[in-house]
Amino acid sequence: MRILVAILLLNHSLVIAQTGSKLGGLPGAPMRMGFGAEGIGFGNALTATPTNTITGYYNPAMTPFQPQPTVVASVGFLSLDRNLNFLSFTRPLPPSAGMSFGLINSGVSNIDGRDSDGRHTQTLSTSENVFFLSFGLKVDPKVAIGISTKILYHSLYTNISSTTVGFDLGAVLTITTEWTVGLCIQDIGSKYKWDTSKLYGLNGNTTTDFFPVRKKLGLSYRPQGLAGLISSEVELSARMFLWRAGIQYSLLDEFAVRGGFDQISISEDIAAKPSLGFSTIARISNVTAFLGYAFVFEPYSPAGIHMVSVGVHFN
Repeated sequence: MRILVAILLLNHSLVIAQTGSKLGGLPGAPMRMGFGAEGIGFGNALTATPTNTITGYYNPAMTPFQPQPTVVASVGFLSLDRNLNFLSFTRPLPPSAGMSFGLINSGVSNIDGRDSDGRHTQTLSTSENVFFLSFGLKVDPKVAIGISTKILYHSLYTNISSTTVGFDLGAVLTITTEWTVGLCIQDIGSKYKWDTSKLYGLNGNTTTDFFPVRKKLGLSYRPQGLAGLISSEVELSARMFLWRAGIQYSLLDEFAVRGGFDQISISEDIAAKPSLGFSTIARISNVTAFLGYAFVFEPYSPAGIHMVSVGVHFN
C-alpha cells in the first residue's frame, strides 16, 4: 500500500499547478501540458490559432484549416525522471473538412520501490497515454465545428490500470482575414476508473477519478502585411480562471521565433509558465521538413522543459 501511495504522489509531480491550487492533484495533468514544440512554445494559446502544425489537441474545429497533410513527432526532456512525447498526423479532407489523430505519452520512471522496512525492492514506473481522433467540418466559409474522441489509458501499478473514453467539442469563427475566434470544451466525460481487487483481493475497491472539464475561449490576430501572429485565450477549469497568450514572428520565410505565457491566474497563488521557441523549415522535392524547439520555465521543478519536434508537410 505504501508503494502504491508513493507512485501516486510522484506521478502527480506532472500537475500544472502547486498542490494548494484547485487544479493541484487532479487527474489528467500531463494531458494539460500542451502538444509539441510549436504549441508549448506559443504558451498553448492555440484554441483560435491556425498554425503550420495544426492538431486536434487544442481544438478539433481547427483541423479543416490545415493546408496539407502533416506528420509531427515530439520528444520532451523533463526533470524528475518524467517523460512527455507526442505523435500526430493531420490532413485536410476536401472540400471543407479535416481530420487529425495523435498520441500523447507521459509518465514517471526510476521510482524507488521499498518495503515497510525501507529496503529497496524494485524499480517502478507509471505511464499515462491518450490516443485522440479529431474531425472538423466547415459548415460555412467562416464557421467550423469539430469533435475529438479520446481513448485514455493509465498504467499505474501491477494489475492496476484504467482504459476509458472522453470527448472534446470545438468551434471556430473567422471574423475577418485577420481575426479568428475559437471555443473548445475539453475532457467531457474523461476519467480514470480503478479496480484494486486484483491487488488487494477482498480489501480492494472500485473508484472513479474525473478529469476537470476545460472550457476555453480564444482570440487570434494575424496582421496583414506582417509575418506575425498574436493569440490569447481564457480557460475555466476546476472553478479557476486561467489566461494564456502567445506571439510569433517569422524573421525569414524559413525561420520563425515565438514565445508565450501559460497558466496565468489572478485569483490563485500559482506561478506562470513562460516559454520561448523557434522553428525552421527546409523544402526538399515535394515535401517540406521542419524542426521546432521550445523551452518552458517550469515552476515547482528543479529545471525547465526542453521540447523538440520534427515533422514533414506533404505538398
